[in-house]
Amino acid sequence: MEKRKLGFWEIWGMSFGYLGIQMGFALQNANASRILQIFGADVHTLSWFWIIPPLMGLIVQPVIGHYSDRTWTRFGRRKPYFLAGSLLAALGLVCMPQAGALTAIMPALWVGAGFLMIMDASFNVAMEPFRALVADILPADQRTLGFSVQTALIGFGAVIGSWLPYALTNWFGVSDAATDGGVPYHLILSFIIGAACLLGAVLFTIATTKEYSPEEMAAFEAAAAEAVTEESHSIKDIFTDFAKMPQTMRQLSWVQFFSWFGLFGMWVFTTPAIAHHLYGTPLKELSEFTPVETALYNKAGDWVGIIFGVYNAVSAVIALFIPAIAHKLGRKKTHFYALIIGGAGLISVYFVPNPNWLILSMVGVGVAWASILATPYAILSGAIPARKMGVYMGIFNFFVVIPQIVNAIIGGPMVKYLYGGNAVYAIVASGISFIIAAFFVTRVKDTEDTKA
Repeated sequence: MEKRKLGFWEIWGMSFGYLGIQMGFALQNANASRILQIFGADVHTLSWFWIIPPLMGLIVQPVIGHYSDRTWTRFGRRKPYFLAGSLLAALGLVCMPQAGALTAIMPALWVGAGFLMIMDASFNVAMEPFRALVADILPADQRTLGFSVQTALIGFGAVIGSWLPYALTNWFGVSDAATDGGVPYHLILSFIIGAACLLGAVLFTIATTKEYSPEEMAAFEAAAAEAVTEESHSIKDIFTDFAKMPQTMRQLSWVQFFSWFGLFGMWVFTTPAIAHHLYGTPLKELSEFTPVETALYNKAGDWVGIIFGVYNAVSAVIALFIPAIAHKLGRKKTHFYALIIGGAGLISVYFVPNPNWLILSMVGVGVAWASILATPYAILSGAIPARKMGVYMGIFNFFVVIPQIVNAIIGGPMVKYLYGGNAVYAIVASGISFIIAAFFVTRVKDTEDTKA
């Protein structure tokens, strides 16, 4: 028994929920640092607050993967998880920028950090089953296309989320003024719109996508000559599976480590880096800025949303071509060159003469981002058994979140003590990390790639 091939629009609909999830994720990535600074965070402590998202991923994704492999309801196998995750993520999106209204409970900074934790834990609950869904439903020869379409939708959603605050102010006249030093209204409204789009997109996928039954999945595994045995359902199995991970997965772990170490540094420090390096804001805390300096900082923050949208837009386009490029060059070479281009883009941030040139820098980052979101998962899916797809996709997330936790711990002190408070050097370090990841790609064994 073989899985049926899906048409392009069926694959598109299957992953459409990811567009909404990534819209919310992009709003978080582009604006959380700014919001936390408004609530009182210092630039060199920002990375410590950002430790919450990867820590939630470390805890949540393997557990969700383990249980989603074993969840069979009348609503489906993966659907209950991304529905629950999207509902909680929407709650976090609505509440985080409005944490200042809850200062009677505790300081706004801690309330905001708490909602950041809820929001990111929920993103992780929703995202991991979407990865596994692609591997569940698509035959092996369509998985690269499936992950690439998913990456394209991630890109489109992230563009909308990244550009939304700028668009509301400059295209629709929504005020970007902050009352009493709080979060500007256009940011609050952006997060509310993001929450609504997140729920709508996930509900569309739930309504239009049919999952295979347990009997059908067992038949696919038997046809692939996999040994299907009765297995323990204990959560402790995650640790056993971790110890027995395939060689390809171990090799990819180093690629993922340096890729995501670099991404985390970019997400956390781009706004303060650009504000100082290209907009001329002083190296002091946001609470000490004059009104003119605060306006400059907010202008830099809105521009960071635009350039983050650029790299996501580029990734959405590039993702559609990755299957053809990988077919010609091989998946390893495709990923190698993409990471080199992305690293060069980040390093160039230090050298650009004005903010407009950052668009070109982010084109390079977009090429890398497209491949990071698709190629490692396509390589991995051919190296792990189908019955363990969810748990191994969750365990693979260790190598996404651990480097972010490491960067969260050391990134802030490095900015303060090694870079003299100038966050632009953290962006350069992220570019170097991409290039290191590229060279680890050459050590990976791609079991399904004849050009490997």
